[in-house]
Amino acid sequence: MPIIDFKAAMCKHCYKCVRGCEVKSIMIRDGHAYIMPNRCILCGQCLLICPQSAKRVPSELDRVREFIRSGVPVVASLSSSYIGVLPYRQRGQVKAALKKLGFTSVCDAAEGAALATREYVKLLEQGTMRNIITTACPSIVNLIEIHYPELIDYLAPVLIPSGIHIRMLRAEFGAEAKVVVIGPCVAEKEPTRPVRPDAVLTFEDLKNWLAQEEICIEDCEEDPFEDRRPGANLRYPVSGGLLTAVRATRSRPDRYRKFYVSGVKDCLDVCEALRTGEVEGCFIEMNACHGGCINGPATATTVSSFKVKLDLEAMLPTEAADLSLLSEAARSVDVKRSFHNRAQKEAIPTEEEIRGILKQTGKLRPDQELNCGACGYPTCRDKAIAVYQKKAEVNMCIPYLHERAQSLSHLVLDISPNIIMIIGEDLKIQDCSASVERYFHVRPADLKGKPLADLISTEDVEEVFRTHTSIHSRKVIYPDRNLVTFQNIAYIEDGNFVIATLIDMTKEEKQAEKEYEKKKATIDLAQKVIYKQMMVAQEIAGLLGETTAETKTTLTKLCSLIDDGMESEVR
Repeated sequence: MPIIDFKAAMCKHCYKCVRGCEVKSIMIRDGHAYIMPNRCILCGQCLLICPQSAKRVPSELDRVREFIRSGVPVVASLSSSYIGVLPYRQRGQVKAALKKLGFTSVCDAAEGAALATREYVKLLEQGTMRNIITTACPSIVNLIEIHYPELIDYLAPVLIPSGIHIRMLRAEFGAEAKVVVIGPCVAEKEPTRPVRPDAVLTFEDLKNWLAQEEICIEDCEEDPFEDRRPGANLRYPVSGGLLTAVRATRSRPDRYRKFYVSGVKDCLDVCEALRTGEVEGCFIEMNACHGGCINGPATATTVSSFKVKLDLEAMLPTEAADLSLLSEAARSVDVKRSFHNRAQKEAIPTEEEIRGILKQTGKLRPDQELNCGACGYPTCRDKAIAVYQKKAEVNMCIPYLHERAQSLSHLVLDISPNIIMIIGEDLKIQDCSASVERYFHVRPADLKGKPLADLISTEDVEEVFRTHTSIHSRKVIYPDRNLVTFQNIAYIEDGNFVIATLIDMTKEEKQAEKEYEKKKATIDLAQKVIYKQMMVAQEIAGLLGETTAETKTTLTKLCSLIDDGMESEVR
């Protein structure tokens, strides 16, 4: 399962995540956004800016609960940013709350930061590196390895503080203990990192867990953290905090100029300057999150980051850590690490191919390239290259889609033989087709904003607005205009307006009347023929009746004569 996943059904074609992703690690397929793992630096900014909450980070909370149920020691490595993120009166209440959840022990990750600071000071004193980029932020390490591999030699070969702390806790609590990292960082979940904890919980996970168990940190009794005096290393979660710790720890001056930068965009600018050689001999504290870890993507805090920064700078110590308070095993863990080129070579289109893609969105000339950035890419050419690399889709160009939709709708209104009117709830005409002029002798432009009642009866339109039920194929006759129509009136919920389509059926109606007259004449003719036939039949029947009667009389008389003759002979 990817570290950052998308709920495709909730992704609404807004491209806000593409615009917000400084390294363009989000591709669009069928209108939905997907993370490209080979480009993502796991800064988590897409989680914060998605307006539909379509992005999610899978939780390892069930895994941690299973550790606790199994009975093994479960140790929490707690990011120092909890100091400004979680609600409490005394810091020890946070430790007490975590113990209520079942953690065996809770330790501040500033202990690991103290060993990282010691290593940074050594690098400064050695002075052999051309530039030194701090590696406390895992997203910055990803940024260099994936997007600026030529700067890998500038990365300080030091584990991130949580990685160091994991080794310290395992050295102290034994290999059987489960170490759980708790903090605001999504990149901590990366499975390929050099030192992987047994599980990672974000502050969002922690707050949800506390709510489920009905544990309020501020109601807990204080359980003070062990006094290991991490000193200024508690400042690591705030931008410039690492530099403060380094300055407090170093014992002699060095040749490096020092500055800090936060936010992926600013970090990219510094990387470009390092690549071109504009920045030389510098020790640079880099954080992917603006203001440092206190603004991590999974802090789940509603407090202003500026207030948190001000409060922390006021309350946190500025002296060096006292490493003698750490166990020998903890002080002796290996803090070194190496880096690898993870850059992916991407296909680059030719100029002809770029122009061909631009042509698909109506950009035939350079002056037609708006470079508005609505698609998420800074220029139209960048977007065309992304289309070629199958990271973007042609129809992501919002101005083009807008123009196309307008032109298509106008095309329909201009060439349709039917009367089409868009009518607002106030029963005024918002737009209409060109054919209106042919039937009502008024130019479409003059009808916009005019009451529908000026043209036709509003009864049917009012019915549709009242019932929100469309009317289909209703026959309406306008005798004064010698017009017969079939009317379709559709209610459009989005926008609360109706589209009325009047289909001219006058010719068909007249043709039907002619056909009816023909049929009626044919029926009349048939009736006359039938009547005549009946009269003839009646005359024939009358003649036959008279003839039959005469024949009967004659035959009767004949029979009588015969009977009389026979009687005479007998006598």
